[in-house]
Amino acid sequence: MKWIAGAGRELVALFVDDGSLALAVLAWVAVAVFAFPALPIPGDWPAVALFTGLALILVENLLRTARGRRR
Repeated sequence: MKWIAGAGRELVALFVDDGSLALAVLAWVAVAVFAFPALPIPGDWPAVALFTGLALILVENLLRTARGRRR
């Protein structure tokens, strides 16, 4: 049974390298799915907001990782 848990952890590790990045992305996508349709945002702006939020999450994670490796 331990090998099943180990295999599951390895499978998750293939897709999720940084847990905080994955949680932030999932949270932002959830905000986009539930909040954006309720807001009076015209046209393609929800897509722009989704992309901008994901880009900012990625940049924040990159800077945090770079700071941690310098030390």
